[in-house]
Amino acid sequence: MPDVLIIGDSMRSSELRHEVPIAIPDPFLYAEVGGKRLVAVSSFEKGRIDDLGTDLEVHTLEEFGYDELIERGLAETEFWREVWLAAARGLGVQDAVVPTTFPTGHADHLRASGVELRVDQPAFAQRRRIKNEAELAGIRRACRAAEAGLRAGLELLQAAERTAGQLVLDGEQLTCERVKQAVERAFGEHGSAADEFIVSHGSQTAIGHDMGSGPIAANDIVLFDLFPRDRETGCFADFTRTFTIGPAPEEIAEFHELSRKALDLAIGAVGPGVSGRAIHSEVCDFFHKHGYPTQLHKGDAKVLRDGFYHATGHGVGLEVHEQPNVGRLDSELVAGDVIAIEPGLYRHGFGGVRLEDLVLVTDDGAEVLTSFPYELEL
Repeated sequence: MPDVLIIGDSMRSSELRHEVPIAIPDPFLYAEVGGKRLVAVSSFEKGRIDDLGTDLEVHTLEEFGYDELIERGLAETEFWREVWLAAARGLGVQDAVVPTTFPTGHADHLRASGVELRVDQPAFAQRRRIKNEAELAGIRRACRAAEAGLRAGLELLQAAERTAGQLVLDGEQLTCERVKQAVERAFGEHGSAADEFIVSHGSQTAIGHDMGSGPIAANDIVLFDLFPRDRETGCFADFTRTFTIGPAPEEIAEFHELSRKALDLAIGAVGPGVSGRAIHSEVCDFFHKHGYPTQLHKGDAKVLRDGFYHATGHGVGLEVHEQPNVGRLDSELVAGDVIAIEPGLYRHGFGGVRLEDLVLVTDDGAEVLTSFPYELEL
């Protein structure tokens, strides 16, 4: 069995955060050699890792000549390459698999110095598929934060007055930016945070990842796609609802009705051993039957901007988009997967609807982790 080697920080590396479940902002080295799980880290972080009470064997960089390397006066880039080489050798790493995110400069230096490295991203993705107890608890907390954020955003929309075609609150026109501030505060109150998330309106809602900006009109469409990250575990939620301010236009009402049926259809198909592509095909066939273009009915090389132009879903955990796929790239679901199911319909330049719930694949089906009504009209 090959060794395992990862170099990075656990705030940005999902592979590292899975193995060392705390936020460490500076790079460190993780290895698996001879059945042991080993860490080479700054003495600044050793006590924190020890306190986790895991089977990690923690070594400080000083054990591998860190002080002597500093005295050599190396340039910083060269210094860190030598540090990681010394640590890898000191821990006995000879022939290791690494993730695709492994730093190229360090990989080149290790290989040139006789350490064999092979990229095997599927092996690292597979490690994270089945969520452990702590990760699942973090995902559930992030779901509660997402729901609280949505409630906070809706409170502003519902409190605003309609004046001359605008939404006005406290004498000022209500904007996506102000709604996002309320959403973000709610995230924080529930132990989560987000660098970005979507509160879009009007024609922006037809563009899948338009984060949203500007004033919201009195008769607007508003889409919330919220993906806060639990601070304790680093795990994400992913959750979407779409609303209209007042009566929904007929086209949006149809988008919403069909998206809700597609969501139910997809969630009902989830279970261990089920093909993600099969779920996607079922949703695409449903939308196609109702006259809308989809990824599977558009023809090769055609770029869709209308209809159902994205995948049905994706894995969620230490990344907001991870394995398994619920789209054209196939994955077989396993118990312990957490997946977002997010059907939607869109017309470019007009608007769109997306509904998304987070689902845990269980031994006998699925458990929906997010909970919020699907009503369209505010």
